[in-house]
Amino acid sequence: MTISELFRESHETAVSKGWWDKERNPLEILMLINCELAEVAEEFRKGKPDKYYSFDQEGNLKPEGYLAELGDALIRMADFIEQLGCTSKFELILKEKMDYNKTRSYRHNGKLY
Repeated sequence: MTISELFRESHETAVSKGWWDKERNPLEILMLINCELAEVAEEFRKGKPDKYYSFDQEGNLKPEGYLAELGDALIRMADFIEQLGCTSKFELILKEKMDYNKTRSYRHNGKLY
């Protein structure tokens, strides 16, 4: 799957499930992405495995674990970028940013994080 396909499928699913029935505030979306990342941290905090399963309210098998939560964050980001109509631009800037990061000094001149 290409980045464009991932973004398109993420957005199409979100639209089909009603998440874009009304205009959404970008800050709300960014906080939802942040919440998914907090859920990743919570999985680590609880010592949960990278992948396990539970059943949702409808009885469907639901993937859980920090990898699933990272997936949720990526899906939300992909959905948002596709909604903005910036997928092609994002692919270019992502490559530019990755190339730039290769030029940076070790630990970016002493940064701790």
